[in-house]
Amino acid sequence: MTEMVYGTIPVRETEPVLPKWWRTIDKWSMSCILILFGIGILLGLAASPPLAEKNGFSPFHYVERQALFGTLALSAMLLTSMMNPHLVRRLAVLGFLVAFVALCLLPFFGTDFGKGAVRWFSLGFASVQPSEFLKPGFVVVAAWMMAASQDINGPPGLTWSFGLTLVIVTLLAMQPDFGQACLVLFGWGVMYFIAGAPILLLLGMAGCAVLAGSFAYSNSEHFARRIDGFLSPDVDPNTQLGFATNAIREGGFFGVGVGEGEVKWSLPDAHTDFIIAVAAEEYGLVLVLCIIALYGIIVVRSLLRLVRERDPFIRLAGAGLVVMFGVQAMINMGVAVRLLPAKGMTLPFVSYGGSSLIAGGIAIGMLFAFTRTRAQGEIGDILRGRGR
Repeated sequence: MTEMVYGTIPVRETEPVLPKWWRTIDKWSMSCILILFGIGILLGLAASPPLAEKNGFSPFHYVERQALFGTLALSAMLLTSMMNPHLVRRLAVLGFLVAFVALCLLPFFGTDFGKGAVRWFSLGFASVQPSEFLKPGFVVVAAWMMAASQDINGPPGLTWSFGLTLVIVTLLAMQPDFGQACLVLFGWGVMYFIAGAPILLLLGMAGCAVLAGSFAYSNSEHFARRIDGFLSPDVDPNTQLGFATNAIREGGFFGVGVGEGEVKWSLPDAHTDFIIAVAAEEYGLVLVLCIIALYGIIVVRSLLRLVRERDPFIRLAGAGLVVMFGVQAMINMGVAVRLLPAKGMTLPFVSYGGSSLIAGGIAIGMLFAFTRTRAQGEIGDILRGRGR
């Protein structure tokens, strides 16, 4: 009788946030992230003292900063992973807009720190790389556009996302930062493929990318120098690639021993872009294979969880985030063994870097939020007309 007069009272979810988060999160992937961060601190203890000594800092200056940045990154990851997908999307859009404006302002207020590419804002006590924060926001915005295009009378989200991708890739190429540009383009291509793009269109885009690379090779000395160094049959032993190649060769299967490596004294980027060379020299192939396995577990488990997801936005955004995460790790390690040209890209959660660590924490937090277990039917139920 009470319900007939006053109506039914909606049942509210009473499970506390933390227990629910712990029950639904992918604990294996989170454990792998924590292990990667621990490995990064371990390798930082070996790789950063030579640079600290050169710059007049205390021996573990960069390790302490990495621990600070890592704490902020892990805090951002945990906080973001507790959010629901709708809140993640709203915050990602705002973050993308801020990062996009910052990227546009780089040619006027940015600095290159003597590396030939204007990618950072110098704040005196630290530097910020807008492209690192742009990537997770871009993935979410592009996935939102693509998912909206699948609705009846929906907007042309595929076209909009393609136009946005071209703008971002152009801005990155102007720095020049062809590594991040290729990563953004690849991530968008994977999402577009999942959204149902015809394979011929993707092949055509790959051909256009090759033509753009040829144009960049002819008109960018920075790009041409890196390609020539990669294609050269002989490796100059006094270059970063030469030092890294020799370190990996010297490390062998079990490494030369903790603290016994020499490459950290020769490589200016031993604690960032070439951290895997330090791992290979001091700890050998064993640690390198462990690192590869950790990245593989995160990628495979995330994709398996996304396969069961019914929401197209979550599927697309999650796939874009995990693919860009895995490909960035693959590019970093591929450069060290001369499988790929030098890109200037960090190894996620292992390399030193404030922007890459914090932005990586936000991206993985988004991924965990999208892959958390939710009450829903299997995606196959849609095809069978059930589970609605």
